[in-house]
Formats: sequence, structure tokens, C-alpha cells
Amino acid sequence: MEYQDLGVTPVISAQANSTPLGGCTLSEGVIAAMGNAARFHVDLDQLWRAAGDFLAEVTGSADACPVTGAAAGMAIAVAACVAGTDVRRVQRLPDPGDQPNEVVVQKGHSISYGGAPITQMIALGGGRTVEVGAVNETLRSHVASAVTRNTAALVYVTSHTHAVQKKSVSLDEMVAIGREHGVPVIVDAAGESDLRGWVATGADLVIYSGTKMLGAPTSGFICGSSELVAACRAQYAGIARPMKVGKENLLGLLQAVREYTAVPEAERAAAQRARMTDLAARLDRLPGLSARLVEDESGRLIYRVLLTVDPTATGRSAASLAEEMTSGTPAIYLRDFKLHLGHLEVDPRALSADGEEAVVRRLEQVLSNGASTDVTAAR
Repeated sequence: MEYQDLGVTPVISAQANSTPLGGCTLSEGVIAAMGNAARFHVDLDQLWRAAGDFLAEVTGSADACPVTGAAAGMAIAVAACVAGTDVRRVQRLPDPGDQPNEVVVQKGHSISYGGAPITQMIALGGGRTVEVGAVNETLRSHVASAVTRNTAALVYVTSHTHAVQKKSVSLDEMVAIGREHGVPVIVDAAGESDLRGWVATGADLVIYSGTKMLGAPTSGFICGSSELVAACRAQYAGIARPMKVGKENLLGLLQAVREYTAVPEAERAAAQRARMTDLAARLDRLPGLSARLVEDESGRLIYRVLLTVDPTATGRSAASLAEEMTSGTPAIYLRDFKLHLGHLEVDPRALSADGEEAVVRRLEQVLSNGASTDVTAAR
């Protein structure tokens, strides 16, 4: 069966590996690993242990536990901090009973997982979110004063796209507060490229998405201390049961991690920069469009093309252009996190060479058609 059999048309993602657009496309090596996994039965407990050993070695952590993604990882990590490995407590969740269950989160880190709030993931794990500070400023004292005998964990979200990092409490400070009070620190590093640095901060549990950066199927993993990772695995007798990772996705994840770590980050970044430099030069020649190379604002080695639309010259806004790009066949989705500033971006991470050509052709076609039919486009 193919998508077309269901009347569904594949799209081109210039947004990077976006969950609403199906995560990421997979390498031939990952597809082969998943196909091989599908041909055999296996002792899943043995496979999970071996996968944990592999991921622990890659991340420099004591142990690791596969999950279906970062949102599931947050629910499971919180459950591990609330219930530990006690089967009775594990199977009572999300009711924490008389166990400490408050989870301290900076207000600017209270993000959404594609529409599902992090607070709900925390609640699934038996936690009660305690938001501290303000969106635009959280002090160390806000976090420290929120820690009580009922605190089960501190949560830190690394994303510069979804979380507010300005005037926030750093991870080093969060870890220090956690150590001072004997409270574990959970890090959501879903889209991070560094698979060892976040564990090295001293965080107790670090969550990665398999699809965001690693080129894996729907999956992810939690790595960290042996005691808490064992507690994460214990949740598969409770709330994690409907979040289990099958053998096919698990081997796909491991193959993706193997391929990802085989290429030095600097080499991957250099290739991205060269591609996007050439693409920016081509797009900058289009009427009413300004294009230039930009680096990810967080300092990660990710290079994109920033597009600025001149409403006067094109008769359309950036928002209208984005809508026109998605209305054709195939639909092309540009990165729109800076839409409020009148900018769109082309992100190379999910974009093949053919995809780049499709982006150029569609922009040429749309911009050569004159003003948008949306009369409010240029306002």
C-alpha cells in the first residue's frame, strides 16, 4: 500500500523534521534495519537491555531506555521520579499516592509538544507541575524556593525554538539546586545534536527524540543514571505500556544513531552551509524576495536560508506566501517560526536535493504570478 492508495499526497518539508509532517524520511540503512527486524521474533527484554547498553555507550551515560518520543519520555521520566521501581506505585500512576510528586518548571519552559502541553505529560507520570518565575524572567531564587519535601523533580527544556531562554535559570544552576536538595533534574533535549554534552552537565535524566535530529523512525530515548533509568524501564508495567517501542522502530533508532554518530558534526554542518549558501544565492534573485544564510540562533551548527518578502513588490505577505506554497502539489512547507517578523526559512535537515529544486521552482512560479488573491496579504 502507498499513500496515494488512501488519497494522501506526500509533501516536501523545508521545516526540518516536523512531527505534524510525519517526522523524518529514513535512510536506506535505517529502512533495511527495520525490515530485517520485522522478519524475526526476538526476546524483547534482551533487545531492550542491549539497546540500552548501546545508547548508554553513545551518550556516555550509565544506562538508557528507549521511548516512542520526547513527549512519552517526559511522562516516563517523571513517573520514574515519582514511583521508582515499586510495582504497586508504578501501577497506581497517575495517582502518586503519598509520594512527592511536584515537578518544578520555569514558566518559560512550559512548552507544548505539537499541541499537547508538557504539563499534561508530567501529569500522566503522576506529577503536578509547579511553574515558577515569569515567561520573560526566572531567577534562581524562584526555582530554589519552590523546592519542598513534596518535590519529585526539576525539569529543564533546552529548545530555543519553543522555550524562552532569555533571563532564565541555566541548566548548570538547575543541576546545582537539584544536588543541594537531593532532587533529580530531567532535561528535555529532544532536538539537540550533542548526544554527550547534556549528560555531562550532571543532569539525572536526558530525553532525546529520534526523529528531530537523528533521522530515526518514531522513537526516542532517555539516558542517565542507572537507578533512574531502571525506574524508567519499570514504567512499562504501568503508564508506559501504551508507549512501547516495537522491535522494528527500535532497530531503526539504533541504526539511525549509528549513522548519525559516524559523521562528525562539523562535517555535517559544513555540508549544510555549502548547500544553503548556494540556495540563498539562487532565491535572492527572485523578484520581491530577499534571501540570506543564517545560523541557528541557539548556536547549534544548523544553517538555514532566511527569506524576507517585500509586500509592496510582491503584493503578498510572508504568511500569504507560506499558504500559497502549501496549496500546490506537492505541498511545500517552509519553516514559519519567524512569521511574526515577516520571515520564512528553508531548513535543510529534511530536504533532499530534489526537494530543494522543488522549493526553487514553486517560489519562481508563485512570485511570477503577481499579487496574491488575498486582498489582506500586503496589509
